[in-house]
Amino acid sequence: MSITWNDNTPIYRQLRDHVVAMILDGVLKQGDALPSVRQVAADFQLNPITVSKAYQELVDEQLVEKRRGLGMYVTEGARAALLRSERERFLREEWPQLHARLKRLNLDLQTLLEHAEHGKGAQA
Repeated sequence: MSITWNDNTPIYRQLRDHVVAMILDGVLKQGDALPSVRQVAADFQLNPITVSKAYQELVDEQLVEKRRGLGMYVTEGARAALLRSERERFLREEWPQLHARLKRLNLDLQTLLEHAEHGKGAQA
């Protein structure tokens, strides 16, 4: 797990979003254990309470379950639920702004696809 923190969002939220990205990317699959709170806190020099808060949000969203004495595990169907909710959020919150900017710049889908296929400006 590698994270670059930014000052605009609470760290627990950034950590939560990173775990969500790992689930969406298939790095963490249903049934997989999350790294322990202690391990994440040590790796990133965070307060364990910060890590616990991030993990609790995932539990509250039913993406992760606590197994007493064993740790936290990705729940069945977490990726599918995340895909649905993240797509809805993107279309509701991000797409309108992105679409408006594309229109202002006179960029169409074909131009964007050609640009992506040739690797121009594409960064991993």
